[in-house]
Amino acid sequence: MASQETDLLGREWTALHRDCELQERSALWIKLGAVALSVVALALAFDTVLTLLLLAVLWLQEAIVRTGQSRLNARLLNIETLLRAPLPGAGQACQLYSEWAASRPGHLGLIGEYLGNALRPTVAFPYAVLLVLLWTVSATA
Repeated sequence: MASQETDLLGREWTALHRDCELQERSALWIKLGAVALSVVALALAFDTVLTLLLLAVLWLQEAIVRTGQSRLNARLLNIETLLRAPLPGAGQACQLYSEWAASRPGHLGLIGEYLGNALRPTVAFPYAVLLVLLWTVSATA
């Protein structure tokens, strides 16, 4: 039984790791979209307020992706702990949603998670720089 549980945990780890990497790419595409939007907005003199709002939406969207990714990371770390155990117990594989549902915060907690992820330096860059750049350019124009 332990071998079957170990195999299930290994397969779950592989699937979740792949999903984490896909979310990393998604976040990068969102960042690149924000940079492209900023370049086009500057080149074509788009409305500054609209551009700033769109950048804020992209920033929040990346924060949402990163929040989901952090949940996968937490489960991956849990699986790695289980795999280090001499005999993983039965029924511990494939518990991503059960574990998350058991610790799911309320609406304000979820919003707090999203905002917390938005303020992480790896997420805030390049959005904060782009927002300041666009604001500065529009103020001097």
